[in-house]
Amino acid sequence: MNKALLLAGVVLDLTGVVWILQGFDVLPGSFMTGQMIWAYIGIAVSMIGSVMIWIAVRGGSSERE
Repeated sequence: MNKALLLAGVVLDLTGVVWILQGFDVLPGSFMTGQMIWAYIGIAVSMIGSVMIWIAVRGGSSERE
């Protein structure tokens, strides 16, 4: 398991969730609050983070025999 890739994926996933909540006006306190574009960006960032986590846990192609 690539720990750096896993950590980056978790950070992106959490960042994406925060942006989604701010975009949907659930988490106030930012210029992003209530702007749907940030919810869409958050979904994309969270998806990228999830793929990174999946690759880190599954193992990259360099670790295969």
